[in-house]
Amino acid sequence: METNTATTGTALQKKSDQQVLDGSNIKELVDNEEVFSSFVDHKFKELDKDSDGQLSVNELQPAVADIGVALGLPAQGCSSNSDHIYSEVLNEFTHGKQEKVSKTEFKEVLSDILLGMATGLKRDPIVILRINGEDLLEFINGPSYEVEVISLFSQIGSDDASLRDCVIKALEKLTVDHGMPPCSDSWVMSNIVEPALQPRDGHGNDQEKPVFPETFLEEFKKVAERVAQNLKEQPVIVAHSENTFDGSGIKRLLSNKFELDKSLNTALENVPKDRNGKISKEYLRVVLDVVAPSAGLPPIGAVEQIDKAVADAFNIINADDGKTVKEDEFKKLLTEILGSIMLQLEGNPISVSSNSVVHEPLASSSSLLQPSS
Repeated sequence: METNTATTGTALQKKSDQQVLDGSNIKELVDNEEVFSSFVDHKFKELDKDSDGQLSVNELQPAVADIGVALGLPAQGCSSNSDHIYSEVLNEFTHGKQEKVSKTEFKEVLSDILLGMATGLKRDPIVILRINGEDLLEFINGPSYEVEVISLFSQIGSDDASLRDCVIKALEKLTVDHGMPPCSDSWVMSNIVEPALQPRDGHGNDQEKPVFPETFLEEFKKVAERVAQNLKEQPVIVAHSENTFDGSGIKRLLSNKFELDKSLNTALENVPKDRNGKISKEYLRVVLDVVAPSAGLPPIGAVEQIDKAVADAFNIINADDGKTVKEDEFKKLLTEILGSIMLQLEGNPISVSSNSVVHEPLASSSSLLQPSS
């Protein structure tokens, strides 16, 4: 799965097939006690290879992997950030200590995880698009084509750039709104874009010559038409999501003292203390990352603009001085950090759109939510 992220919203296509994942099916499954119990029984039996009535860490791995796929994470071992999330999911089941997990524990944790996923999808639905070339053809044959493409050329053109280079850069700037999957995905580049760039009619050398606006406009249209044909023959599935971080999630958390205390206490459970019961400020970022989902924030490192807001909040309270503080003071500092981030986002909301190519068939990409047989 390859992700292409931008900080602008997009009006989604009209012709490509769409499927909206809003978490309603997940919540319906968990809320139906009889159906969910049957679902858990089936999954537990499937995972319990030695039939001892408990799941070992090794037996839990397929469930953890499936949860990762359902969350849209790359496979384990591909990214240190995603591997950290896989580790956290496993710790949720084992509480970081147990070697075996009972069916009751498995059901409780799975319920919490699935409901968390459903809540996240309800807040930020994912739209699954089947990009088949129709929208791209509509764009290149539409009234705005020349204006938009000349504008693209003015952004990417240079004296030493070849026609081929300019065409590739322009395709990379097109979005799902134009009917174009992200070129950052290696499969899309190899199977959709590269074949469309192959020389036709013995004019291969023309692509390496310096480019002018008129020749670019004509050549880009030819390549885009071939890209659209390739998409017709090999449609690409793209998961599209849009998130706006405006501080409202932090505001809700800070206004609910019970939920705030619960989130902070849970986040502090595994944070080490010195012999005097004090905690190093170095763990503020670690704890903030744990609290982030409850505050409607992305993980640290996921969105550059959010990271800047976090850094500014830390600077304001001098949170990086490495000193140790009592637990109550630590909680107070974290609350102040959240408040500072909230004010920044209220004044300057951050919108992020993400387009991820889904290489697995949608119906079988994760067996986590497949019905029991």
